[in-house]
Amino acid sequence: MESKHFFAHWKQDLPASVVVFLVALPLCLGIALASGAPLISGLIAGVVGGIVVGLASGSSLGVSGPAAGLAAIVLAAISDLGTYELFLAAVVVAGLVQVGLGLLKAGVIAYYFPNAVIKGMLSGIGVIIILKQIPHAVGYDADYMGDQDFLQRDQHNTITELFYMMDAINPGALVITLVGLVLMVLWERPFIKRNPVLNIVPGPLLAVLAGIGLAITFTGTPMLEVGAGHYVDIPDLSSFAALPRLDLAGFLMPKVWVVALTIAVVASIETLLSVEATDKLDPYKRTTPANRELIAQGAGNLISGLIGGMPVTQVIVRSSANIQTGGRTRLSAIAHGFLLLGCVLLLPGLLRMIPLASLAAVLLLVGYKLVKPAQIKRIYQMGIMQFLPYVVTVLGVAFTDLLTGVGLGIAVAFIHILWKNFETPFHFDPEDHQLGEPIRIELSEDVTFLNKASIKHTLEMLPAGSEVIIDARRSVHMHPDVLEIIEDFESIAPNRVIQVTTIGVHTLPQRRMVTDSAQKMVAKAANRART
Repeated sequence: MESKHFFAHWKQDLPASVVVFLVALPLCLGIALASGAPLISGLIAGVVGGIVVGLASGSSLGVSGPAAGLAAIVLAAISDLGTYELFLAAVVVAGLVQVGLGLLKAGVIAYYFPNAVIKGMLSGIGVIIILKQIPHAVGYDADYMGDQDFLQRDQHNTITELFYMMDAINPGALVITLVGLVLMVLWERPFIKRNPVLNIVPGPLLAVLAGIGLAITFTGTPMLEVGAGHYVDIPDLSSFAALPRLDLAGFLMPKVWVVALTIAVVASIETLLSVEATDKLDPYKRTTPANRELIAQGAGNLISGLIGGMPVTQVIVRSSANIQTGGRTRLSAIAHGFLLLGCVLLLPGLLRMIPLASLAAVLLLVGYKLVKPAQIKRIYQMGIMQFLPYVVTVLGVAFTDLLTGVGLGIAVAFIHILWKNFETPFHFDPEDHQLGEPIRIELSEDVTFLNKASIKHTLEMLPAGSEVIIDARRSVHMHPDVLEIIEDFESIAPNRVIQVTTIGVHTLPQRRMVTDSAQKMVAKAANRART
């Protein structure tokens, strides 16, 4: 889609970049606040994630910036190292490590995440967004915009926050949220999309402008006035001397390197998860080169750390907002970075007029689109072993954190793999077996150590006096543990008056060499095609 030229789809990308900017701005500030970092560092990371990573990345729709999943790590690291300036050295080193991981082709990890878990992660983040934005939607802004953890810094949690907000509802903020939602839903109707004039203005931008207008109108009306503390809070950037500066002494501190490795690993995993999720949402089904993405993220962290910014990753909330508002290419991510830079420097007064309730309306719609009931129904119809990892991931992400939730979902999917391997490591149909005929056990193409239990159990249950044929002609790979089980069975079979015949079991190494050679030839051809 980017083959024509970089600006081929600017009519779709630039409006989408405005929406991504509106979503990213409070998240950059909120994540910096949660991390114990200077607020400006979150904005720097947002700008770098948009411009630097956007230019270097191969992702058409992914958007990068500071991630809520790293907030706890950053907070603990700054406290442990003593200063934010020392922490910046860890961000630089983390960037170099990520570049190394990309060069070593570590991005292949992304292809091992089960689809049910990726979809569960998207829905779980949708649930988080909805639950976290409801308090902001009614004017209760005690928790910072951008929090995604179930347990909050104020000792509350996502659920208790919904009860506390009932005593602090601001009618003006609620009206702004409802008007914003109505406008955005209306702007997605066909008659608006067909109108060449109205379709130019993105619905979320219109919702934010309406929120600013309503907040001004409500000023002086006691019942509806949206008071101080309910607007986007932009730090004073009048003096660049206040920008954080990298402490070079950090490169010589072992503690800094430990923090750097932690950031590199967690940021890389979150990025790869986001890459897979974004590709799933992409209506054009493009595939992001995972290794290139790691290199791009590493370059982003390297530059972010050098100029005072927080660590960056590719993030789902901004990426999904980009997709849902019609973004087509990476121009939208790059443009959102320039919008962050320009508006924060040139229009801070206007940005401080945006009610958080307006942004809550935008995010509520983003959250709903991530967890649509139709998608849940579709996954349920795929069967329990797709639905169960999905549900576990959704609940894990929503009520713990992203990595824990994904880990739980993968664990459930892995248990399913273990069970299926126990059930079907070979083919033997008792109904086709005639009394007096040999028992034929046909091993599958790939026999792993996961199959040990089932094969061992089956061989132990064979009746005395039977004749058994173990056929491994279809097998390409057999784990040494399984081979040992078969050889042990051959040695003890005479004691049980069992006659054993093996076919192809002891010629596997030769077949494996031929197969491996063929696979290498295919891989080389695929690499040549990609380059």
